[in-house]
Amino acid sequence: MQLSMYGRYLPFALCIAFAILSLPFAFDGGFLWIVTVTAAALALVGVLDLRQRRHAVLRNYPVIGHIRYMAEAIRPEIRQYLLEDDDECVPYSRAQRSLVYARAKNEGGEKPFGTLIDVYGQGYEFIAHSARPAPLADPAAFRVPIGGPACRQPYSASIFNISAMSFGALSANAIRALNKGARMGDFAHDTGEGGISPYHREFGGDLIWELGSGYFGCRTADGGFDADKFAAQARNPQVKMIEIKLSQGAKPGHGGMLPGHKVSPEIAAARDVPEGADCISPARHSAFSTPIEMMRFIERLRDLSDGKPVGFKLCLGHPWEFMGIAKAMLETGILPDFIVVDGKEGGTGAAPVEFSNHLGVPLREGLLFIHNTLVGTGLRDRIKIGAAGRVVSAFDIACLLALGADWVNAARGFMFAVGCIQSQSCHTNRCPTGVATQDPLRQKALVVPDKADRVHNFHRNTMKALAEMLAAAGLTKPEQLGPRHLAKRVSASEIRLFSQIHFAMTPNALLDGGVSSTFYAENWQTASADSFDPQPV
Repeated sequence: MQLSMYGRYLPFALCIAFAILSLPFAFDGGFLWIVTVTAAALALVGVLDLRQRRHAVLRNYPVIGHIRYMAEAIRPEIRQYLLEDDDECVPYSRAQRSLVYARAKNEGGEKPFGTLIDVYGQGYEFIAHSARPAPLADPAAFRVPIGGPACRQPYSASIFNISAMSFGALSANAIRALNKGARMGDFAHDTGEGGISPYHREFGGDLIWELGSGYFGCRTADGGFDADKFAAQARNPQVKMIEIKLSQGAKPGHGGMLPGHKVSPEIAAARDVPEGADCISPARHSAFSTPIEMMRFIERLRDLSDGKPVGFKLCLGHPWEFMGIAKAMLETGILPDFIVVDGKEGGTGAAPVEFSNHLGVPLREGLLFIHNTLVGTGLRDRIKIGAAGRVVSAFDIACLLALGADWVNAARGFMFAVGCIQSQSCHTNRCPTGVATQDPLRQKALVVPDKADRVHNFHRNTMKALAEMLAAAGLTKPEQLGPRHLAKRVSASEIRLFSQIHFAMTPNALLDGGVSSTFYAENWQTASADSFDPQPV
């Protein structure tokens, strides 16, 4: 727009000239009146541009300045559909999305003419195959039992499940499709912290009830925890596990508010909040304030739910805080049945940019730290670990299992399966596919039976691909995967196994004082079961 003074006003002047010169002939028949009306409308736009005070570009470039804003508005779509490389992750690449779409539609995921990935580029990862491949295992058998000695109703979970997404963030039809797909494929559907809606219950798919700091679905009038309401919901046979949300990958340590005008009667009923009032989700829990109190809260929830598995989800933050939780487990003898590690790269909803970009620990580092801490305290074999964050392929699942996870959750992968096109308009209520909106007309476009089939297909075909990868590596069970089976290029001339890259804790090393890592040893010394704050050494 580096135009001269006359050049930048020329379009505005031409609009005025056309409007004036064509006016005497506008109503003589034909289509000249269209030119007159269009020119007059653009001339009026130019006048308004010159008089407004908000946009300097429009005052300096009346009429044509709007081209800049129109181009900016459609830039994401132009980039995604025309300019983006197949492997450019922003946040998911075209190749990743295409893989999900193909598997959800039961189309082949094969690709001709070789890989598009630079296998000599730093960071390239792969699974080493065996000279003696194993027989192909049945993917339906890829399940993990969850529930420790104190659990009276253990749950056999698929190793691949739907991660936490609330009704309110997702539409009713999206929740229906996800839950029906979970029921068809016999895997679990995490409710997210927005409570259990009628749409979660409609098709009877297994639910993991996420309990956030707002205690939605079991709260008192002032936002505290209501034990009676919790017990009434938790004992429903459809609820298989209870997950306390400490933090989430998209915005760890940040609370939230659903404005009152968005709190519809349905959302109010699901969350147990007043209709039309601001719905507050605090940044911290009020039911406990120390690691020991947290363990006692877990024990209380297990009793109230009649012995169902109870655990917690977190995006790792300060390392001494989790170590304090581990110390509280040892001191009280109360153990969670599971821990879900959320990576900072996760997140289906909107979050402050600084939080999504610069707060929280990435999934792999968080997973390794929690796995190692439990190994070092002798607790790992009694607590299952789930992992969530940017998972779409069988290889993504394999990497996390190799680093210590027992099962994996995915949110955005299943959103793609249900129809998401990554328009990144989740927070606007104008989702073009009806997935992340409460607009009744927009969500009507999402046909539940069709999308439920796609959710089921995506899960089934991904598990089949995982079984094929395991067989190629000479393995028959997911739990056989270890860090020695995966490799990573660390430079142009060196490839190392995951077992050579990542630190592996030896059993009970934190208790015996024999840990070789200064980082783990120092954080263990400052951790306390009585406080989340670091203690002086």
